[in-house]
Amino acid sequence: MSFVATASSRIVLGLLSTIIDQLTSLGVLAWDIGLTIYNTFAPEHPVGQVVAKGMPGYRGKWPEFIPPKEGDSRSCCPALNAMANHGILPRDGKNIKYTDINAAIRATFNFAPSFCFFVPHFYASKLSRSYAHDTINLSDFNVHNIIEHDASLTRHDAVIQPDQGVPAQDLIDDLLASGTGPNGIITAADLAAVCTRRRCESKAKNSQFSLSLGQKMFGSSNSATLLAHFGGIPSDLRVFLKEERLPDGWESKVRKPAGLTISTFNSTVFRIELGIDESPATDGKKHA
Repeated sequence: MSFVATASSRIVLGLLSTIIDQLTSLGVLAWDIGLTIYNTFAPEHPVGQVVAKGMPGYRGKWPEFIPPKEGDSRSCCPALNAMANHGILPRDGKNIKYTDINAAIRATFNFAPSFCFFVPHFYASKLSRSYAHDTINLSDFNVHNIIEHDASLTRHDAVIQPDQGVPAQDLIDDLLASGTGPNGIITAADLAAVCTRRRCESKAKNSQFSLSLGQKMFGSSNSATLLAHFGGIPSDLRVFLKEERLPDGWESKVRKPAGLTISTFNSTVFRIELGIDESPATDGKKHA
């Protein structure tokens, strides 16, 4: 009887959790649409004032950059690592509240509050943790096939490079050299081309390669941030991706008062993803 009771309890709790997650997602979607509409009419932040006065990075003045030392925790995400390297998040990258990650992403990159809530909440749910009460180490974001995924533009696959906190300098060099825009600026088409090449290479070299639709969308989302926040400018991206440092004088290119919403962001994400050609005939050569 105790086994039946325990099993029934777990099933009920699982169903409740699923329902709550679905309702939360619907709520975030409605919130995000409202913020998108607000952004359409409200005045933008002036150049130099995307980061609020009194916050780290106001007028491009970022806190001291200190590279991680041995024992510090780092992730597959350059943005999270950069914030830790500047002390915007704890420098050791450990025991960080999900709610603090929300606030840091909002203040530093001017993502909309709907986005800043959704991503940490999603990840907490995937790890069966409480968004409101639990903490996370940056290395916890390296759990394979949640946010971390094969065919990354800045990391070799986990089966090749288990420590996903380490940037792959050769991949980043290839990305930075891919720009076809004026002065080598990287465009959405360039990112689609590099993603195509990376997916083909990973399939060929990684016998455990996997990439679900959700992981593909995360990959294209990561790519889209390079356009949305950095404008595809190679000099800024070189500092950000290779050193995981925020460039002196840099601020996000997103000047909308409510920040970059999920709805707006997805237009670039889909443009990149739809430009990726994974057909066997391509084999990475079409976009080389």
